[in-house]
Amino acid sequence: MITVEGLSYHLPRDRCAVFRDLSFRVPDGAVFAILGPNGRGKTTLLKTVLGLLRPSAGRVRIDGATGYVPQGTHLPFPYSVLDIVVMGRARGIAAFRSPGKADYAAARRALDRLGFLGFADRPVTELSGGERQMVLIARAIASEAPILVLDEPTSALDFRNQDRVLGAIARIAREDRLTVLFTTHYPQHALHVADTALAMHGPADARAGPVADILSEAELTDLYGLPIRVARLDHAGRPVRTVAPVFGAAEPAGLPLVAP
Repeated sequence: MITVEGLSYHLPRDRCAVFRDLSFRVPDGAVFAILGPNGRGKTTLLKTVLGLLRPSAGRVRIDGATGYVPQGTHLPFPYSVLDIVVMGRARGIAAFRSPGKADYAAARRALDRLGFLGFADRPVTELSGGERQMVLIARAIASEAPILVLDEPTSALDFRNQDRVLGAIARIAREDRLTVLFTTHYPQHALHVADTALAMHGPADARAGPVADILSEAELTDLYGLPIRVARLDHAGRPVRTVAPVFGAAEPAGLPLVAP
């Protein structure tokens, strides 16, 4: 479980509040999405929850170890994919010891669960940005931590790989009873896999609740500042929901989106 109570963070230089008096809970086994436009503090919130940034006020309680996937990590050395993933086992390896057979087996299982085992021997420097992101997610899964924290886990992925990653997150969370906290720019992703969500409207306005409430048309329209429609479609005989922004409807007067 993750419990956040009265959490605030101010920028060190000008003491400007990124968020204030923020409280929410992520129960064991739940998938929790954090949404909001650029600059609303989603990544800062994750880093504060993880203890990488010191809050200005409030407290965070995390019951269990975490596996963390940051956004846009650079991997400059030509380690193999398997070697990168096995690094996720470091928490359970004694100082000055090398990974053992069990650690490599766990790393291979993590890759296999993402459908990525065929990349095990590839140097990470030869992978695309999206493929590297898959490797980092596998590394977090290999840690076997009960809590996964992911910052924009699908940001560099195409549609097919977005679906693979989101599906894997939902499936692994369900099968292993993992607690998952992730940020996303895409409400559709939260709608697809999350149980509850937090919408960061402003420094003093963050709304948490069930996905059905937070991802309503009215809430999303208010969050992103343009009309949002939540459509219900039929796919292969089953109902699905999707999010559709009405682009162009929020064009400011006197500021055309395309210069003449």
